[in-house]
Amino acid sequence: MKKQLNYADIIKEALILTGAVAIIAAAVYFFLVPSHTSVSSISGLGIVLSNFVPLPLSAITMILNVVLLIIGFITCGREFGVKTVYTSIVLPLFLGLFEKLFPDFGSMTNSQELDVLCYILVVSVGLSILFNRNASSGGLDIVAKIMNKYLHMELGKAMSLSGMCVALSAALVYDKKTVVLSILGTYFNGIVLDHFIFDHNIKRRVCVITQKEEELRKFIIEDLHSGATIYEATGAYNMKKRNEIITIVDKTEYQKLMAYINHEDPKAFVTVYNVSDMRYQPKL
Repeated sequence: MKKQLNYADIIKEALILTGAVAIIAAAVYFFLVPSHTSVSSISGLGIVLSNFVPLPLSAITMILNVVLLIIGFITCGREFGVKTVYTSIVLPLFLGLFEKLFPDFGSMTNSQELDVLCYILVVSVGLSILFNRNASSGGLDIVAKIMNKYLHMELGKAMSLSGMCVALSAALVYDKKTVVLSILGTYFNGIVLDHFIFDHNIKRRVCVITQKEEELRKFIIEDLHSGATIYEATGAYNMKKRNEIITIVDKTEYQKLMAYINHEDPKAFVTVYNVSDMRYQPKL
């Protein structure tokens, strides 16, 4: 029974990853390719290289991904995992399928700017699914990890730098407008992707000092069904000791909590911080 459950989980995970990669491939083929821009991805670099190499985009993307995977395994070990290998291979397969089904596909919007905008919105959906499943599409993610290891750069900065290099590669083939669109597309793609990934999981850390401490504690536990931590705090002005209640809530819980505080104790001292990652480390 346990094996059947594991197989079911594997099949479900594979279907989700395959669906996400299909979305990414569709964004590349139906929007990025017609725009001729090179927005921060291996597929974008492949579009530029297709002007010099007599191969379809799917073949160029496959070659680039395989080469980067080999370099990644040699330089960084097994950090990439099975999911990255799977998505790196499936992406060019989907591109090849679209090339067969929709040969010489033109622009759906008849506008280079709208093509780039549509690409950013659609590809961000696919990438956010991958990242939230602890996977990636390979390509520039591998380059960023290599730069992180050997150049000691933060992963975010490494991704931005490699993405901008790909965007600037459009200057080898296309006009100034296309180069500018590639750079702007890379920048806004990062902003939209951050919104899809981090804002989806964002929570708020709320710290409250109130006269109605016990009532607030019960509200958090019994009404919000959330947890809280109480710390003893000392005021610097009069050295008076007060308790500070700290809780982590999602967007809906935050609205309920603030409505309760405003109603019960409008003079409560409240500080709020955004939290994008929470981890529980069990004691060994």
